[in-house]
Amino acid sequence: MKKDQVPQDNSKIYQGQSKLVYAVDETGHYAGVKSSGWDVESFATQYAVDDLNHQAEDTLAEVQQGKVSALKYHMLCARHDVLSLSQVTGFFQWQIKRHFKPRVFNTLSAKALARYCEALAITEQQLKEIPEQHDASFKQPSA
Repeated sequence: MKKDQVPQDNSKIYQGQSKLVYAVDETGHYAGVKSSGWDVESFATQYAVDDLNHQAEDTLAEVQQGKVSALKYHMLCARHDVLSLSQVTGFFQWQIKRHFKPRVFNTLSAKALARYCEALAITEQQLKEIPEQHDASFKQPSA
């Protein structure tokens, strides 16, 4: 893409910020160009956010029914999946999946809970809390 073709669609997901992208300049070399967004990118991002919100809503219902622990809900709200949460906490993926079981989660040590709290940027009380309803305004994507 050429420098003068870089989209400037003032995307709301950028929240007034701009993003550095690379495009070809007049001499044929790559150069950094600021972009205020692209409608196609905005659509894809909003679609992904909506999907995450639906997953979180469904998971919250499972938490409220006692089928899974609140950990799974908070993981989704922090925009993690099992793989990324594993990488951040140092737990194996199979351990995290096991911690989704309420009876297992309720027996986790303070040290294990602290690892989750740090990774999810919440307190232990919040981690154990079961919200009444999903707050769809959780952590907007950063540009």
